[in-house]
Amino acid sequence: MKHFTAQSPFLTPTKGKAFAHKAPTSDALSGMRLAVKDLFHMKGLPTTAGNPTWLATHNHPTETASCVSALLDAGASFVGKTITDELAYSLNGQNIHYGTPENPITPERLPGGSSSGSAVAVSGNLAEIGLGTDTGGSIRVPSSYNGLFGLRPTHGAIAADNMVALAPSFDTVGFMTRSLDELIKVAKTLLPNQQPKLAKTLIAKALIQQVEHKDALLKQLDTWANQGKFNIDESLEIDPVYWQTGATFRTLQGAEIWQTHGAWIAQNDPDFAPDIASRFEWTKTISADDVSDAKAQQAKFRAWLDEQLEGAVLVLPTTPGRSPLLTMQDNELAEYRNQLLELTAIAGLCSLPQLHLPVCSIDGAPCGLSLIGPRGSDLSLLALAKDLME
Repeated sequence: MKHFTAQSPFLTPTKGKAFAHKAPTSDALSGMRLAVKDLFHMKGLPTTAGNPTWLATHNHPTETASCVSALLDAGASFVGKTITDELAYSLNGQNIHYGTPENPITPERLPGGSSSGSAVAVSGNLAEIGLGTDTGGSIRVPSSYNGLFGLRPTHGAIAADNMVALAPSFDTVGFMTRSLDELIKVAKTLLPNQQPKLAKTLIAKALIQQVEHKDALLKQLDTWANQGKFNIDESLEIDPVYWQTGATFRTLQGAEIWQTHGAWIAQNDPDFAPDIASRFEWTKTISADDVSDAKAQQAKFRAWLDEQLEGAVLVLPTTPGRSPLLTMQDNELAEYRNQLLELTAIAGLCSLPQLHLPVCSIDGAPCGLSLIGPRGSDLSLLALAKDLME
């Protein structure tokens, strides 16, 4: 197992460097510091995408990602670019080249990736806004591990221009904050003002029973039910094994990843961490038949879940439990990743918004639950969360 050094969440080459941007046009985010995942291009600053070979083979950006510009226009102040897993192809938060940002709450555990640096910057009170991306869970997972509120928006709701892609059909621009009010401010800055009514609550009871923090989750749901916040009697059973959520997502994501980065990898032979290198090697073995079968399975699952979620919100665990320990062996981490993807792929396969709420912990280690709604219900999920958390 290779050694990953723990360090600051900020990427050393860009931390503290001046970034020229026009004066803000509003003060909606005034006083809020912004940490930017090092996948987003910022004019004049390097984008490493978590890998030195990527940095060496790409010019400095001449344009800035529109989501970054929107946050700065609203008064946020840029404090640095943050470490990401290599090309964002991991959920651990480790980087063999630039270090592993230390989880401020549980230093003995992983920070969660691939938006690890942005999450740690916010959790450690070095920023108020952690801007990141979520393809397979990279906003939701580090939010869970670092005790943050985090939103993976509806796919495509926020433009993903001027950034390093991973799998465009699943890539989303997301963000994390320490408070729900801060998350709502950011959401209102970046998201269209759509609020479809969510009249029904569905509890993924079977999934809750399978996670490490099931007792804490059930206690929280009972509290909200007793307060009259929502009805917990209705359930929606989602069987990840039957629907093949994790396997379907891995195949479709992997095929797109090789399509996106395969030529660059073949030409430049970059040095990747062993686990990431093995995943890239696997992506080029995915056949057209594999993709066709996976797309058919995705279409069936998406049609079924769309019908179930019409006017409804789904409550489910975000992760299988606490963040894995830094000492967990590679084979155990690989098995855990598969369990994790079975949960995160539910929203990913269906392009749905998912909001993480940090409402649980086990022996001081954060975890929590998520709200998933129909496409375009991002602000409605936040409004429901506001009512739940009051």
